[in-house]
Amino acid sequence: MKRVRALLAVLLLGLMGTVGAAERNNKSVEIRVGSKVFTESVILGEIIKHLAASTGRRAYHQRELGGTRLLWDALLAGEIDVYPEYTGTLMKEILARDGLRTEAALRRALAKRGLRMTRPLGFNNTYAIGVKAELADRLGLQTISDLRNHPDLVLGFGNEFMNRADGWPGLKRRYQLPHRNVRGLDHDLAYRGIESGTLHVTDLYTTDSEIAYYRLRALEDNLNYFPVYNAVILYRAELEQRAPEAVAQFKRLAGRIDEPTMIALNARVKLGGEAETVVAADFIQTALGIEVELKTQTAWQRFWRHTREHLLLVAISLSAAIVIAIPLGIAAARWPRFGPLILGTTGIIQTIPSLALFVFMIPLLGIGGPPAVVALFLYSLLPIVRNTHAGLNDIPLSIRESAEALGLPRGAQLRLIELPLSTRAILAGIKTSAVINVGTATLAALIGAGGYGQPILTGIRLDDISLILQGAVPAAALALLVQGLFELVERGLLPKGLRLGAGSRA
Repeated sequence: MKRVRALLAVLLLGLMGTVGAAERNNKSVEIRVGSKVFTESVILGEIIKHLAASTGRRAYHQRELGGTRLLWDALLAGEIDVYPEYTGTLMKEILARDGLRTEAALRRALAKRGLRMTRPLGFNNTYAIGVKAELADRLGLQTISDLRNHPDLVLGFGNEFMNRADGWPGLKRRYQLPHRNVRGLDHDLAYRGIESGTLHVTDLYTTDSEIAYYRLRALEDNLNYFPVYNAVILYRAELEQRAPEAVAQFKRLAGRIDEPTMIALNARVKLGGEAETVVAADFIQTALGIEVELKTQTAWQRFWRHTREHLLLVAISLSAAIVIAIPLGIAAARWPRFGPLILGTTGIIQTIPSLALFVFMIPLLGIGGPPAVVALFLYSLLPIVRNTHAGLNDIPLSIRESAEALGLPRGAQLRLIELPLSTRAILAGIKTSAVINVGTATLAALIGAGGYGQPILTGIRLDDISLILQGAVPAAALALLVQGLFELVERGLLPKGLRLGAGSRA
């Protein structure tokens, strides 16, 4: 057992060194671009990346990082250097307490935080409330106020809109909407709900290409609830000294993207199936005369990249959990006074929603691999601790007494008798943790850690089942593979007498 623990410790240190080097390489990239989990933000992020790269700088796009707050916090912390944002979001959501009314006031508020923004890019992607055109005609819906007369309608809004200061709570108060059947879901999935008829009303981004595709009608905001959401590029002020030529390129975008152009770019990706990086490159070549050298990856190259990322997350976090959880389980069994505390603490960690646990790590460790590894490590502890504790406690009293009668020290009893007899239970806990770990690691893509979750996120955003399967199927296969691997480990570690005993019962 000592050899196994030593081997795991060496493996853990080696893998931590690998992920640390990978993270340092990402940090050394001159300009780090972020984007939110919706198509327009990803396209704008690719445009920003291409513009930065056109100056000779190395640029890295951390795409689909999550919602508004995650990107804002990452920018403030220096995890990213630049990302596309909207003036309405800045004034009404992020800096709502500042009571900002004008663009000049917004610029001053950003400057106090060490941030800058470009002039508007040329389009206003405001929120709107939409329904199917056929339903609007049938019920006579023309304004948002008209919804008050139809409290039985089912409303479904994007998860972020459900809680934003400029989202559903304020909209409900302003228009005194009586609806109670209101659901929160992914913004892109809401369109499918509207099309299937399970939803009647949803929030729209006015530059969404799906509005025309699904034949939706934006209701008039007759009480002027939604502010102007002019698209801008938000960046750290120190970038003006570190990469002034890149900032100059960002500023060239001001006024270059009008609403029809942005709708067309979104449609090429969402409806035409083109890659965001290609659409972005075509735009800046047409609009700014900048040619981009595209380095596209094949499907196999993407698969192997996601596999490496996923394996790294699982290997580091699971190895660390094994090294830490087995001693914790032993301690819980050896010292009953501390057992409930150890089991209770690991049990509480397990009850925290996995996505929340990932997000909790960001203020401490930033975005990317480190917070994902720590969250997965914490999530993997309970099954191993509990099974180690149970395996040791289930050893018959007669065997314990025999070991003491032989005069074996406590350490020798543990090493020679108790752990070998508990091997099957301990490995069952490790296998459970491994399967949970592989599945939960798909959520790490939401905080920029990559892995099989990346194609799943993109597939959901683009309504592309094949992309979702490109992440879901390998994740399931990896879980089975890991379980099979530990079955082989069990055969190797299980004492010969116990193996024979198991065989005779079979």
